[in-house]
Amino acid sequence: MADAHEYAEELARFAERTGLTIAVAESLTCGKLSATLGAAPNSAEWLRGGLVAYSSEVKRDVLGVPDVPVVSEKAARAMAAGVRKLLGADLAIAVTGVGGPDDQDGEPAGSVWFAVDSLVQQRAEHRQFEGGPEQVLAHTIEFALRMLLTAASHRVR
Repeated sequence: MADAHEYAEELARFAERTGLTIAVAESLTCGKLSATLGAAPNSAEWLRGGLVAYSSEVKRDVLGVPDVPVVSEKAARAMAAGVRKLLGADLAIAVTGVGGPDDQDGEPAGSVWFAVDSLVQQRAEHRQFEGGPEQVLAHTIEFALRMLLTAASHRVR
């Protein structure tokens, strides 16, 4: 199984070949997803940027998240659409969830919502990861990168 850095490198190669640009909105991962992408080859050419929207106010005021629980499908979808438009990217991903160890807003630790957004399609998925906060973050980053690769490979532009 590939690790997060291998997925990021594969995504970098794809973006360079196709001219695809990517943006990130992240809450749970607090910049770690953007940092993983930024460490991939030639990221300045294809990574438009990332926004860490840790507070509910930033999610709502900057990314356009409606008045819904911030760990939800609607929030993830709004975050992805908001950051794609804000940063002018072809494809965006958003992650929002509960790292733990405690529950948040009625969601159990390890509950994570992901969304990808492009000009032609939006897709959201939910995962429930096991383990402590560090394991949840690692699983979240890996899954987000796999989700981006899938969206990119289906030419979601």
